[in-house]
Amino acid sequence: MMKGNRRKERRDRRRKVENIRSATDYAVFGSAYIDRETYQQMENAMKMPVVVKGALMADAHVGYGLPIGGVVAAYNAVMPYGVGMDIGCRMCLSVYDLPPALLETRKDQLKSMLTECTRFGLAEFSDISDHELMERDEFKEISFIRSLKDMFFYQLGTSGHGNHFVDVGYVVIEEPTPELGLGAGSRFAILSHSGSRNFGAEVARHYTDIAKKKLGMTGEAGNLAWLELDSEEGQEYWKAMVLAGDYSAANHRIIHGRLSKALGEKPVMTLENHHNYAWMEELSPSEKLVIHRKGATPAHVGDRGIIPGNMISPAYIIAGKGNPESLYSASHGAGRQISRNRARALFNREILAKQLKQNGVELIGGDAEEAPEAYKDIDRIMEAQRELVKILGKFYPRIVRME
Repeated sequence: MMKGNRRKERRDRRRKVENIRSATDYAVFGSAYIDRETYQQMENAMKMPVVVKGALMADAHVGYGLPIGGVVAAYNAVMPYGVGMDIGCRMCLSVYDLPPALLETRKDQLKSMLTECTRFGLAEFSDISDHELMERDEFKEISFIRSLKDMFFYQLGTSGHGNHFVDVGYVVIEEPTPELGLGAGSRFAILSHSGSRNFGAEVARHYTDIAKKKLGMTGEAGNLAWLELDSEEGQEYWKAMVLAGDYSAANHRIIHGRLSKALGEKPVMTLENHHNYAWMEELSPSEKLVIHRKGATPAHVGDRGIIPGNMISPAYIIAGKGNPESLYSASHGAGRQISRNRARALFNREILAKQLKQNGVELIGGDAEEAPEAYKDIDRIMEAQRELVKILGKFYPRIVRME
C-alpha cells in the first residue's frame, strides 16, 4: 500500500511539473561564448523530472552536474550541486571617500596591508576568539553540521583558492546613481571574492551523496540528484545552505573590517551579493519553486551586485532589470574559456608578470592558471546581457591578492 501511494505521489508530481514547465526548455544569453559541452550539461539538467525552467548565462562553462553560469527552477526540490560546491560564494565591494591617488602615494603600505590582513587557502587567523555564528542552532540540531564546527571556526575570515581574491583599486561612477547613493567621480575601493570555504564543499558533497543514494542515481546524472523540500534531508540541506551563505558573508565582513581598520577609514558604501545559492518562490503553501543560481548573480529589479572579469579588467557594478526569461539572473563573472590545466600549460609567471606590468596591476600570490586569457572578455559578456542588467559603474583593480 505504501509503495502504491508513493507511485501515485510521483505521478502527481510529474503532472504538476509538466503543467508548469516552460514551452521552451531554457533561455540562453551570449550563445556565442558557450561551448557544446556546456550546452549538453544544461540539456541534461533540463531533463531532470523536478526541473521546470532554466537559463544559461553568457559566462557559462562546465561544472559538476549543472554548468557554472546555469540557472534552474526546480519544483519542491533542491539540487545540492545545482547550488554548487562553494555555497554562498560572494562578491563584496567597499568604497571609501579617498582619492585613487592613494594607490600610488601609499602603494607599499597597501601591499603590506593586503598581506597582513588577508589569509588564503589553508592559512588561518589566530586572533579570532569567538563569533556569533558559532551559536547557531544548526550546530546543535544537525549532527553532520556539528562535525564541521571546528573547521568552520578556524577558517573564519579567510579566503579560498583558485579565482578567489581581495583587490584594492578604484571605482568610477560616470553619473550620479540613486541605486548606490553616490555622486559621479572616482574613489578608492576594495573588492573581494570568496565563499564558504571547506564547510560549503563538505555540505555539498554530503547531501549530494544522500540524494544519489535515495534516488539510485549514478555517473554524471548523479551530480544532478535532488532532495525533496519536505524530506528530512532536504530541510537539513536548506538549513546548512543558509548557514553557509551567512558564513560567506561573515568572512567578507571580517576581511573588509580588518582592511578598513588598517586604512583608518570607514567605507561610504558597501555592496555585496551571493552567487552559488538557491532562493525559494512560493506558488502556494504546499508548492514551491527553488531557483538555483550556480555562478549567477540575482538580477531582480532592486537587486544590485558586482560582476568581475579577470585580474586586469574592470569589474562591473550592476542593477538588475528583472528579466523573467533569465529567471531574474545575470552572469557572475566573465567565465573561464580554458581550463586551469590548459592555462598552466600555455602561460607562466614571466608571461603573466609582463602582462600585469603593461596594465598597471601588481599581483601578490596567484598563478598562471588565473591568467587573464583564461577568461572570456568581460566587456563582451556584459554586452550579451544588456537585457538583464544596468551598468552603474566599474571597479578597476590595481593590487591583486590571491593564494
